[in-house]
Amino acid sequence: MQFIDLQAQYRRLKERIDTRIQRVLDHGRYILGPEVTELEERLAEYVGVKYCIGVSSGTDALLVSMMALGVGPGDEVITTPFTFIATGEAIALLGARPVFGDIDPRTYNLDPDLIAAAVTPRTRAIVPVSLYGQCAEMDAINAIAQRHGLPVIEDAAQSFGATYRDRRSCALSTIGCTSFFPAKPLGCYGDGGACFTDDETLAARIRQLSVHGQDRRYYHPLIGINGRLDTIQAAVLLAKLEVFPQEVEARERIGRRYTDRLADSVQTPYIEPYNRSVYAQYTIQVPARDALAEQLRGAGIPTAVHYPIPLTSQPAFNDPNARVPNATAAAGRVLSLPMSPWLTESDQDAVIEQVRQVASSYF
Repeated sequence: MQFIDLQAQYRRLKERIDTRIQRVLDHGRYILGPEVTELEERLAEYVGVKYCIGVSSGTDALLVSMMALGVGPGDEVITTPFTFIATGEAIALLGARPVFGDIDPRTYNLDPDLIAAAVTPRTRAIVPVSLYGQCAEMDAINAIAQRHGLPVIEDAAQSFGATYRDRRSCALSTIGCTSFFPAKPLGCYGDGGACFTDDETLAARIRQLSVHGQDRRYYHPLIGINGRLDTIQAAVLLAKLEVFPQEVEARERIGRRYTDRLADSVQTPYIEPYNRSVYAQYTIQVPARDALAEQLRGAGIPTAVHYPIPLTSQPAFNDPNARVPNATAAAGRVLSLPMSPWLTESDQDAVIEQVRQVASSYF
């Protein structure tokens, strides 16, 4: 069994993907070819915003978004400690300081009630992460940001395709950023990402920053990065986008099936009633996480831990004064189970049976 079965997806989409890639090989415009523009237009329409800018990764999406907002040395950016390091890393790369607020223990997302107290005169932005495929509590976060005159960047690396109060992830804040890493809900065959916004000025600045700061060939008003989305990756995404709505439905169906059968054995994901998750990971909580993972491994079932160390405890940040008890507790208990749109019912049943069996022995 695969943790995320990308080969099963490719077999189903092989003709579409191969055809799209072959077109790129035929026209030879590997950098900023027509597929990039087509993808940006289709993604903007899907999300429901005016502008989409394809970039080279989800990390670079965060980086150029904060650059476009003027985040720099001496600034502070409020974010969550329970995420992949890229969220905090992008802040630190600009010379700013990530200020970590604790998470809601039910959703694992940044707790809005803790944000206001973290705002200082140096705060430049708020970066909530929509973890595991469920959007953060964006209305409350936006309200706090508005009171303090701050922009919000949704780190939607795991939530592309999710909805919050009938609005799509990436259309919920000043800027939305996502990743197209292969294992993401919408993934390419390498690195890729995108930024989304309704702000024309920000969109132009993000695009400029992603191509070395140039606004025309060899003219560079800004210092930027080499952050372009490759044409071949855009071609792969265009092929996958054709079936993405069906994959979102399948993810939700599988997530509900897991929950229905595991809720009496382990702590299953809590999804707010007004949210729709894309289950980038299906993550449970158990008190003896390592024991369960070992038993599942012995039964041929892979698992993963997202994430075992809060950013506050990472050597790169090492913030011993941070008070994040919920994030610390979750880091010692979370375990992600196999999840993909093409996970068969027999594989689901095998996972469910093993988890229930081990849970009855250990917990």
